Amino acid sequence: MKGKMNITYKVLCQKDTNKEITIDELLNNEKVTKAIKSEFGEGLRNLILNSEDKEALVTLATEKELYTFEVSKNDFADILDLAEENAKSRKLYKKECDRVEIIDIETV
Repeated sequence: MKGKMNITYKVLCQKDTNKEITIDELLNNEKVTKAIKSEFGEGLRNLILNSEDKEALVTLATEKELYTFEVSKNDFADILDLAEENAKSRKLYKKECDRVEIIDIETV
């Protein structure tokens, strides 16, 4: 195969988080409802919070920087190994940050 691919990845750490919380869970939390009422309904009384879609999700995730490098299409089978090598060569691995996740593969 002729051509190149741009590989985008991020470095993962052991303490990274990726949690989904439903709107219903948020609205049932007293601290959250109190904060919303004081921020958006200051001075008003007898307020209730409600949502039509109780299953809507809010994601709480660790923000990560994305890194990109270019490889030959012939190296498709080795993309993960090449991403790990790229992270090592850029000295992105630190204490408890020793894995990569492929985010995107784009042909050029």
